[in-house]
Amino acid sequence: MDEAGEENRLNFIPCLTWVQRGVAKAEPDKVKLSEEELAALLKESEADLPSDDNDSDELNSDEDGKTEKPSTSSSPTKNSSTEQSEDTAKKYDFDDYDEESDKPDVVGGIAGLTVYSSNKDDPYVTLPDDSDNDSEQGDDIIKPNDNLVLVGHVIGDQATLEVYVQNEEEGSLYVHHDILLPDIPLCLEWLNYDPSSPTDSNLCAVGGMTPVIHVMDLDIVDCLEPAYVLGSADVESNDPVAVHFKKKRKKGKKKREHIGHKDAVLDLSWNTNFNHVLASGSVDQTVILWDLETGSVNTTLDAFREKVQTIKWHPFEGQTLLTGSCDMAVRVFDCRSKDSYKAWSVPGEVERVIWNHYNPFCFLASTDKGTVHYIDCRNDKQVWELSAHTKEVTGLSLSSSCPGLLFTGSSDGLVKVWDIEDQSKPVWVWENEVKLGNLQCLGSSPDAPFTLAAGGDKKSRNFGVWDLCDNVAVSNRFSTRPLLLPVKKEESTVEDVLSSNGPSSSVMDTVASAMDDLCLSLSSGSRDKLKKLSGHTKVIKKSKKKKKAGASK
Repeated sequence: MDEAGEENRLNFIPCLTWVQRGVAKAEPDKVKLSEEELAALLKESEADLPSDDNDSDELNSDEDGKTEKPSTSSSPTKNSSTEQSEDTAKKYDFDDYDEESDKPDVVGGIAGLTVYSSNKDDPYVTLPDDSDNDSEQGDDIIKPNDNLVLVGHVIGDQATLEVYVQNEEEGSLYVHHDILLPDIPLCLEWLNYDPSSPTDSNLCAVGGMTPVIHVMDLDIVDCLEPAYVLGSADVESNDPVAVHFKKKRKKGKKKREHIGHKDAVLDLSWNTNFNHVLASGSVDQTVILWDLETGSVNTTLDAFREKVQTIKWHPFEGQTLLTGSCDMAVRVFDCRSKDSYKAWSVPGEVERVIWNHYNPFCFLASTDKGTVHYIDCRNDKQVWELSAHTKEVTGLSLSSSCPGLLFTGSSDGLVKVWDIEDQSKPVWVWENEVKLGNLQCLGSSPDAPFTLAAGGDKKSRNFGVWDLCDNVAVSNRFSTRPLLLPVKKEESTVEDVLSSNGPSSSVMDTVASAMDDLCLSLSSGSRDKLKKLSGHTKVIKKSKKKKKAGASK
């Protein structure tokens, strides 16, 4: 029965995301209770342990609760066995065995299983508390050239956030630590904004089967509570998240106002242009824009007729949000007004959406029919449609620095590579059955242009990372293509982008005004209602003034 249960229990990877190099602490902090705190906890739990007397009484009592009396009958067989037992006792000195040591007996019942708050107090432990192996200490150090891969893993009734360390140069991949989650994770998003910290942090927002979003600190090991929580759940219900992370309200106290979503959170997207903003899409057919500084809801987008499965902020325009929902529509919102958006129809439920960071006017969307669609948001019709897979396309990712390199993953178990540099027609390059079962998620590395990770539902093996730079088909297609190195947001300017083989100056000079014109032309939006946000447009205008000033000199 146990083996059958082991085979039938859940074991799959529902979501993953990458963390770029250099943002994680080299040696993450560890949560450790002091000896006094641990001793207090042990003392509180002693009352719950049964005593030795109770154990002995249970052993000496029969099913009716009567104590069994020793038998006085004897036989030749019993006498001979008794003589053998006496000889054995004399040989091994069993009579004096209990008197050899004054150390506590750890065998006599549950109460004898003593736990000590420190190894110094335990008579059976001779090693000191700080005698860690040097090699194990080395494994805990995260190097500057290490990437983190955050993986949501569900095994049976337990869900964890596994923090993998991946090093492309060394070819290493291992779990550094994991974090216990209160419910099944459905989406992960890395961010560095912590309202309680004056410096950048290393955090992961987790959305799952409950309406509450938990933001976990990746630089703390063995931590059971999140850095902060977005939303609230009814603690009167059986919501495990509310019970675990929220205190029960006192009797007579008014029921608090509900905050946030009312159903499962399916996707998250952090706004890198306005880093205090996080968007979340939900089964409740809404998208919420969270103000991380206050932990409150800023805007709720409700122009959907079905659950919202995927969302993505524009890489340059902080007010532009791309969404995909199960009502077979892709929408681009101007978030300066929640009713301002433009929609495109697709032939199925939208699974994933991404912006093309090599052409900021265009985006890609995949569906449950196995199709991928390329759309220019300035036009009403899509540029092309691709029958990429036979089942739903659950993974969609563009290479971080190789233009035109597109990765797709599907429930058909295949990972495929496409070349979409020629925007009029995509070209198939390579495919492989990665043997992870039905693929649930896929993502490419932010630092290595040909490295990707995928997760599936195969119990024996459901996660993998591959570097395709040595793949013959991929190498022949992309090896001669110039790479566009990513530029850090806080250090980037328009001049930096133009001087790093980025998009041409004509594109960059018109992207802000074109996106602004697009947003103003979206459905049911008044120019008077829209508020201008500081961002990419002002940066471009300042750069133009600097150029003119330099030319006049």
